Amino acid sequence: MPILRFPFPKPATTYAEQVSILQQRGMRVDDPASAEFYLQHLNYYRLSAYWLPFEASHNPHEFQPGTRFDDVLNLYVFDRNLRLLVLDAIERIEVSARSQWAYHLAHRHGPHAHLDISLAARPHLWETNIAKLRNEVERSDEVFIKHLQNSYSESLPPVWAVCEVMSLGLLSRWYGNLKPMQTRRAIASTYSLDEKVLGSWLHHLALVRNTCAHHSRLWNREFTITPLLPRSKPSSLTSQFHVGSRKLYNSLVILLYCMDIVAPQHSWRRRLKELINQHKIPVSAMGFPPQWHQLPIWQ
Repeated sequence: MPILRFPFPKPATTYAEQVSILQQRGMRVDDPASAEFYLQHLNYYRLSAYWLPFEASHNPHEFQPGTRFDDVLNLYVFDRNLRLLVLDAIERIEVSARSQWAYHLAHRHGPHAHLDISLAARPHLWETNIAKLRNEVERSDEVFIKHLQNSYSESLPPVWAVCEVMSLGLLSRWYGNLKPMQTRRAIASTYSLDEKVLGSWLHHLALVRNTCAHHSRLWNREFTITPLLPRSKPSSLTSQFHVGSRKLYNSLVILLYCMDIVAPQHSWRRRLKELINQHKIPVSAMGFPPQWHQLPIWQ
């Protein structure tokens, strides 16, 4: 059957009208001028994702008794700061993983191992990855990239240089397509992980990073790409995850575990717990299991 489509019926509204709509639906707005300011700079449609948990009914729209605009704004500010905190951890893990990828490729297969298609498990994906790497190198304005391109005859700079302009997504795809099992295991051994688990984590973290980088809602998101959970390596980590969850909690456990390896003196764990406490956020929406704070990973 053909899909019936209708003209969009809703007119544009002013900021004052948007505040009035929220009040009519039962939201308490203590400072309408302040609410208009945030609607002006954050967008009504963007904020709507943050007041959904406060709705008693979605059709018709009706808020739970006692819902305040300030509660919605608090959740939005928490999510924004959470994205920045998650990006901070992913940056450090990404830099470490790129370094390990470059080091082991160079020492086991040569400075230009990334140009060797025989190292690819799936050659057609190697062609795609090398094309994307060339694009990233060509777009780069790094002085060291320009120097290497102008000084040597190889079509791309050595692996320890190109890794510095690779995205996490491309690194994930390159690692996932690496054929020599001993090389994959050597990279994963830095993190005491099975090579399949590391590949899965890189893939998942690339998605989390893109979610943060595009300013998308993070705190209660259900991820389409979920990470493999380690079965026995390391044995101390297997019980720290929330099995079956698609929410952010398992991602945070991964970040904590990796941060303990790549930045042992970090304060990231404390900062995350302080952020949750400061905004009084119910962590169940992020997939936290009961008694999560008693697990060793959070100590």
